[in-house]
Amino acid sequence: MLRNELDPKFQWDFTHIYPDHNAWESAMQKAEQAVSALSTLPGTLGRSKEALKLALDAVAHAGELVEIPCIYAMLHRSADGSVPLHQQMDARAMTLSVKYSTALSFLNPEILSIPEETLAVWMAEPDMADYRFLVGDISRSRTHTLDTAREKMLAQLGDAAAMPQDAYEVLTNVNMQLPKVHDDDGKEVQLTAGNFGVFRESRNRSVREEAFRAMFGTYRSYGDTFAALYGGTIKFDTYFANVRGYASACEASLDTHNVPVSVYDSLIEAVHESFPAMQRYLALRRRILKLDKLDVFDLYTPMVENVDYPVPYENVKELVKAATKPLGEEYQRLLDKAFRENWMDVYENTGKRSGAFSCGVYGVHPYVLLNYSGMLDDAFTVAHELGHSMHSWFSDHAQPFINHDYSIMVAEVASTVNEVLLTKHLLKTETDPKRRAYVLNHFLEGFRTTIFRQTLFAEFERKAHELYAAGTPVTASTLNSVYHDLEAAYYEGAEIDPVIDAEWSYIPHFYTPFYVYQYATGFSSAVAIAEHILQTGDASGYLKFLSTGGSDYPINELKLAGVDLTSPETVRSALHVFSDTIDELAALL
Repeated sequence: MLRNELDPKFQWDFTHIYPDHNAWESAMQKAEQAVSALSTLPGTLGRSKEALKLALDAVAHAGELVEIPCIYAMLHRSADGSVPLHQQMDARAMTLSVKYSTALSFLNPEILSIPEETLAVWMAEPDMADYRFLVGDISRSRTHTLDTAREKMLAQLGDAAAMPQDAYEVLTNVNMQLPKVHDDDGKEVQLTAGNFGVFRESRNRSVREEAFRAMFGTYRSYGDTFAALYGGTIKFDTYFANVRGYASACEASLDTHNVPVSVYDSLIEAVHESFPAMQRYLALRRRILKLDKLDVFDLYTPMVENVDYPVPYENVKELVKAATKPLGEEYQRLLDKAFRENWMDVYENTGKRSGAFSCGVYGVHPYVLLNYSGMLDDAFTVAHELGHSMHSWFSDHAQPFINHDYSIMVAEVASTVNEVLLTKHLLKTETDPKRRAYVLNHFLEGFRTTIFRQTLFAEFERKAHELYAAGTPVTASTLNSVYHDLEAAYYEGAEIDPVIDAEWSYIPHFYTPFYVYQYATGFSSAVAIAEHILQTGDASGYLKFLSTGGSDYPINELKLAGVDLTSPETVRSALHVFSDTIDELAALL
């Protein structure tokens, strides 16, 4: 349907941000002026504590004035990108955002030019409290910050360093042609990145096998090119780490959020310990699917077929509220507020962005995009996105603008806590065996694809970088061999067809180094937090965590919720739930 054909009560109310388009135009002008005013600040920060605070106040004020109209424009384009005005608004907002980022280029070097002892005295003053974490984090990087000339040279390398990823995206999204395959009706159709997920879940084994061979066979045929591109990224990662004095590219990447390498090690250690549980899960999957052998293309098809589990939108509010009741009365009131005030844009329309997201708007409320179709997976999506929204809400109301935005490392924790709580609620209230089995299968696949699979990726990244650091050429053959051995270890009991060896080249996240491990740590943290709340009835530590925003390092923020990622125990705790859930599904089926 066209957007104007849908009931407005299921659409965002943009007047909560600006009353009309003219108000947005006015906000854009004010933001432009605030950004321009930042040009007077370079060279002033070291004069006095008052001068530093004046500059930081101006940076924060400009940041808030820039962020809100940019989000407003993005939301309009997400709601209906076919409208030329929305495209123009978003383009103007992007230009403004780049201007703001460019205007801040002086900030870190100038703060670091202030003697460390002087800076410490200034930041101890009460009126500098809001900026202590920001400035402290900048100061923490002194050891790995070079002189101005060399920092400028590294910055100028940024465009070149992005080329492997840019070339990868052009190759995979534009130039690379995937073959045609057969669907469940035997009809020949074009395989695409979008429909591959549908084919790999097919109940028809020949359909999913053909799709797997077509997809990864194509990637494998470009193996030398992909190895050259990924090898280029590894070389840049290693170069930047070396010149900044880090022991490895992994250490350099994790240091962005002050995460010790031991967190990476602990994750891999705990997942390896849980390989026997994965083997039991694979054996159960093989038996349920009635297969003589389980292959890599049998891992995604649901074990429970033909489950009708409708959840109309008018019922989803009470379902999510019931599931999240252990989080307390304030959380419940905020959920009521979210539904009452149209935080969610519910149904699909022409030109609307696919998928779902939650976007906090500081000083207003979060906005959630959905494409609700009325099934149980959609209810999980609502719970997930409202988890993000509550994280944004609590942080926005507890923190000043400069500290309101939480880091990517904890971004998926609140959303996954809600998914786990919904899973547990459904298992507690659902009596139909087939539906219960469907929910359990959904939960187990979350563990397999988010903890095990992402940790496999993380281990592959480290091994690939270590190969280069040791002087081993990064070739398609070498990377295929590393990936094959990891698949064989993580999925022992399944047939590891050589077609999967090239899957590493299918993962775009590898071009953002040492990023994927955060999916596994986030999911593990969320499971541990949800289990603690359900067992003790105490959500106080978790609610404190939701209020921290970006006011501390993610490792410290998670400790408020009882999670210590520097120890394998958090991941072990989550994987015990995985093991117990396998037993529950096996008994049910």
